[in-house]
Amino acid sequence: MLDIDVFIEKIKKKSRLIGIDPGGKRIGIAISDENKIVATPYTTLIKENYTSLVSQIKKIIDENQIDGIVIGNPINMDGSEGPSSQSAKDLAKNLSKDITENIILWDERLSSQGAFNLSNELAINSSKKVKKLDENSAQFILQGVLDFYHKKNT
Repeated sequence: MLDIDVFIEKIKKKSRLIGIDPGGKRIGIAISDENKIVATPYTTLIKENYTSLVSQIKKIIDENQIDGIVIGNPINMDGSEGPSSQSAKDLAKNLSKDITENIILWDERLSSQGAFNLSNELAINSSKKVKKLDENSAQFILQGVLDFYHKKNT
């Protein structure tokens, strides 16, 4: 795993990033455009086991020319790390052994709430909100990194 500044140095100028909102069973995925301006919800993966998850992520990486992976780290509101944060760190550590792309953890406090609130503003019905919550949360996480990236590079 990389520090955000090292991550920014290592990723190619024209390349896409993938955002991952890790969950116990459902893994939200978002992808950026190659200019790293906009994050878009992509899909929600159902985690059956680690091997199948890695296979699905590798396929998305190959199909979309991904150069970096942003994994949401659900830090508690008080800044402490709970079991979900440890799971995100474990996922990042394990993925870094199986996938060669650059990987960072990104503080995702309030990403689910932010994604749900954004859905409210877009007048999306409740069943679609819940169905798309994971990939919308991944979008929210990835957009945070993209915004940070552009502040550092302007």
